[in-house]
Amino acid sequence: MIREWIIFALCLGVGGHVALGVMLHAPDLWPWSTAGFYGLLSGLAVYAVVQGGRGLWRFLRSSKTQEQQPSSHNSW
Repeated sequence: MIREWIIFALCLGVGGHVALGVMLHAPDLWPWSTAGFYGLLSGLAVYAVVQGGRGLWRFLRSSKTQEQQPSSHNSW
């Protein structure tokens, strides 16, 4: 459970940095008055991408381990 909170906190931090970077390099795209809101949205988007990647990784690993297990009707 702690691992999920750590991942969530890191994703919010990355999202905040993304929002800050956009605001510093292209201030006409996002106004400063909405920095917190866009930082939160960016963090949640990063979290969704990370969780999707973790789910895909688990799916690929589980299918790989099922292929490596010997079946009972092998001729070996």
